[in-house]
Amino acid sequence: MFAVFARARKAAQALTFLAATAALAACDVVPSTGGPSIDTSKPVPVALLVPRGSAQPGDAVLAQSLENAARMAMADLQGVQIDLRVYDTAGNAATAASVASQAVSDGARIILGPVYGEAANAAGLAVAGQGVNVLSFSNNASIAGGNVFVLGPTFDNTAQRLASFAASQGKRNVLIVHSSDLAGQSGRDAIQSALVRSGTSLAGAVSYDQSQQSVIASIPTIKSTVDSSGADAIFLTANSAGALPLLTQLMPEAGISPTTTQFIGLTRWDIPPQTTALPGVQGGWFALPDPGKAGQFSARYTSAYGAAPHPIGGLAYDGIAAIGALVGNGQSNALTGAALTQGAGFQGVGGIFRLRPDGTNQRGLAVATIQNRQVVVIDPAPASFSGAGF
Repeated sequence: MFAVFARARKAAQALTFLAATAALAACDVVPSTGGPSIDTSKPVPVALLVPRGSAQPGDAVLAQSLENAARMAMADLQGVQIDLRVYDTAGNAATAASVASQAVSDGARIILGPVYGEAANAAGLAVAGQGVNVLSFSNNASIAGGNVFVLGPTFDNTAQRLASFAASQGKRNVLIVHSSDLAGQSGRDAIQSALVRSGTSLAGAVSYDQSQQSVIASIPTIKSTVDSSGADAIFLTANSAGALPLLTQLMPEAGISPTTTQFIGLTRWDIPPQTTALPGVQGGWFALPDPGKAGQFSARYTSAYGAAPHPIGGLAYDGIAAIGALVGNGQSNALTGAALTQGAGFQGVGGIFRLRPDGTNQRGLAVATIQNRQVVVIDPAPASFSGAGF
């Protein structure tokens, strides 16, 4: 059953946990307020670190997609010039550190990328002494802090959006079902924190190993916990390339009705598109970027480059958009940590986002469900950080 979406495994995993590595403590979670001074009247040197040269399948496509999206964003800037310099990391931490140092020696005032958490951590350490900030494409919050920011969608942000929405819909007793690996544990922790902040009770947590036998063995425990706790929702960390198809099939078969116990997903249930055809995900809730804005970006990208962007390619557009917005204000301190974390945020390919002083990010997400195999938005993405959803 786990092989149903094998072809989409790489993309799905990239979206759900780009850097499922052990927690990297090298970058302390200390807000970065410093940064280089820039001359906004001249092109601003920006280094783009991409995983080109990696042996990992798909990294060459990802690297090109990131570069294409960055150049698309540059073309959209008004009155701001970016001197983009692209460096290949080969998806390797040591190489990322080396090219990050080289980029700063070449004059880079900020670094965009790299993708993987270990590489981003290494790049940040390599240039911390020069006061240069790193806007990485990772979503691994464990490497965020100091001069390293993560642009990827984080579990904490997604969990908070869904927990708040669930509470607003009267769901007050939530069971967490998660895998026992690092990604599952990180997802569980994010959900637990979000439930606390939304004033929702935790009905319990059930884990499983990443095997079909373990998932099957977890079902009786899930059923008994729902029955004994009266859980009115189940929050799942699984994705389509993992246990999601099997869990959403077996739970209803065991008597857990999704009409009375709401299924909620921490991951995207519309990626790959075949997921929406699964009977068990019908009526489930999940979060996603503003579909209208994301669709517009995808259409523009496809028109310009002849193929759809990589699922995380738009993060490079977001990074350039943020840099351009700050540089456009004409201030020499536009790329300092204090400027990067200004509260109003930025407009990205999937809606609003902002960087936080702890190096993580906050994104305006929509809440969607699946009805008749179609994605239907049931709570739109907020248009500003002062609106609903925050």
